[in-house]
Amino acid sequence: MAAMPKGHVSMLDLSARELRDRMASGALNATDLVQACLERIAALEPEIQAWAWLDGGYAMKQAEALDALRRSGRPTGPLHGLPVALKDVIDTAKVPTQNGTLLDEGRVPETDAAIVTRLRAAGAIIIGKTVTAELAFQHPGKTRNPHDATRTPGGSSSGSAAAVAAGMVPLAVGTQTGGSVIRPAAFCGTVGFKPSFGAIPRTGVLSQSPTLDTIGVFARTIEDAALLAEALYGFDAGDRATSLAPPPRLHATAMTKPPVRPTLAFLRPPGWERADADTTAALEELVEALGEQCFETALPGIFDEAAEIRERINLAEMAKSYYGYEKRGRDQLSDEVRRAIDRGKDIPARDYISALDWSDVLYAGLDEIFERCDAILAPAALGPAPEGHASTGDAIFNGLWTLCGTPAVTVPILQSETGLPMGAQLIGRRGDDARLLRTARWLEGLMSEETDQ
Repeated sequence: MAAMPKGHVSMLDLSARELRDRMASGALNATDLVQACLERIAALEPEIQAWAWLDGGYAMKQAEALDALRRSGRPTGPLHGLPVALKDVIDTAKVPTQNGTLLDEGRVPETDAAIVTRLRAAGAIIIGKTVTAELAFQHPGKTRNPHDATRTPGGSSSGSAAAVAAGMVPLAVGTQTGGSVIRPAAFCGTVGFKPSFGAIPRTGVLSQSPTLDTIGVFARTIEDAALLAEALYGFDAGDRATSLAPPPRLHATAMTKPPVRPTLAFLRPPGWERADADTTAALEELVEALGEQCFETALPGIFDEAAEIRERINLAEMAKSYYGYEKRGRDQLSDEVRRAIDRGKDIPARDYISALDWSDVLYAGLDEIFERCDAILAPAALGPAPEGHASTGDAIFNGLWTLCGTPAVTVPILQSETGLPMGAQLIGRRGDDARLLRTARWLEGLMSEETDQ
């Protein structure tokens, strides 16, 4: 693990699972952990600016209640005492949720989003709300990259990725409609996990594109991502994309040793020619290091149209979803959002409806590849985080998998020549999220062994 930035508190070197276990045993108090997080935030926030709303007193009251619960001898939850940051598009009762737009300034929801209810039930502490791009689209927020403040942290879950990368908080939640979990995780050097579409309910979360919107998580390790995501999975009557199914065993499966050494299929996805030299060199070196555990393959030609199809769905649904914002105050929306809404309004109904069929068509084209591998290996971004803050980067390597509804995870095992973090992206079959995380943890461990030698 790379050295943490200035202001580091040693307690925060521990993984979320280690912290959870220490608190459950009484070796560590939740109040001590929250205090350490708040101290680190105070040291780094002036430069990184990851937070849209933070109230240390609110976080400490939650921690005190959880410490009292543990002392009483009553059962504690799987996330007992762990501070979790939430992207500021996720409703929190009595706590501001402003969706990154002036039009929602001062908005305070009356009820928690479904996933917030699950986090509280699991014993998590809602420490604060993290910066999002405006309405979770492309207009950047104020957050800076913890590894180089002159570079973008990505978007639209910029604050969540940066807060975890800077060690301000062990866990965070974001959303992805194009590449808003996988790409900022790569730019900031964290694990980013986007589950299968419909695995986690979106009730109480800003809706941009119901066909594409997916909840995702950020952590420092694959194990921690599995621990957090597992608490969020499951059916919710408010989200028709979810379905009744047995609860997943993400964490337990991720922690098991694969029965055989996994095999990865390396892809050069559409847009590969735009990848920079750092990305191509790092991935080709990784493929060589994996040897017989990796083979190269190609996507069918039909995938060349995936980016256009995903954008068509996104913009058409965005024009509908954000109609209320446009009506209330179009002149207070950014140029990026206004242009996207206008483009969405111009898409013919027949083109939008036909685009909806493509997810399953494209996914069927992956069958032959998945028959031969445990996961697909692909770049997580065009390169390391670009300089400047006018853009959040390009989602060309992410949107394809969002459209297909497959689980994907950023494994932060690559670096540019100048030492900036880059991520390898692994993609699994729909519904095979636990196996994907197990494969990702195997790759994480394999590369850690290589680094230690």
